[in-house]
Amino acid sequence: MVFRKLKEELMSVNSGTVFVHIRNNEIGKFGIKHLPFEGTDSAPTAGEILGLTETQFQSFRQMALASLKRKKSWTHGEILFDFAVRKNMISISVLFESNYNMASYANTI
Repeated sequence: MVFRKLKEELMSVNSGTVFVHIRNNEIGKFGIKHLPFEGTDSAPTAGEILGLTETQFQSFRQMALASLKRKKSWTHGEILFDFAVRKNMISISVLFESNYNMASYANTI
């Protein structure tokens, strides 16, 4: 669902972070963080494509889905997918952050 909703925006940026907030094991909110301009010249260089291609988008989406297999028992947190296109090649990394609420553990002590 996240990538379907963000597809149009992802097709217009070359780098950024897709964030997914997880609350009670469900998506709380999601979006993209990115800088609209890179360096001092905002114009693309010769041969550079602005935004992800369909192939890059599908690779990104498949990697994101595959990475969810590594999310284990936590129910609250964030998943961050960093991406960048350089020389028409996409580079992707994933960061998981689990959060625990101490108030919910206070009654178990």
